Amino acid sequence: MALQYNLSKVYEISENDIDFALQIVKLFLEEVPAEIKSIKLAIELKNYSKAYSACHKIKPTLDLLGMDMAYEENLQIMTWAKAEGKRKEIKEVYKSLKNRIDLAIKEIKKDFKL
Repeated sequence: MALQYNLSKVYEISENDIDFALQIVKLFLEEVPAEIKSIKLAIELKNYSKAYSACHKIKPTLDLLGMDMAYEENLQIMTWAKAEGKRKEIKEVYKSLKNRIDLAIKEIKKDFKL
């Protein structure tokens, strides 16, 4: 039972296509960890456009995988980047987002035996 992600949207748009769901989770595993690293570096360097761009890239995937809390945290980072860093707690938001992504990765690898 998936706790960190929810594939109901994936199955809905694919008419319960298991292969399509597998493609989506593989895409998540390949792309999102690299973007999370980019977000961290961009926050540290106050590179707002890079932070925004990396967050924007993973936004649809987080939505598609039903990762609502991670999606909201990602939006907070995008808002921070757009405002050019007026929030001190953004590092905590990032840590929480990264933790959610890491848990989802572990769960997906286990569930799909990857």
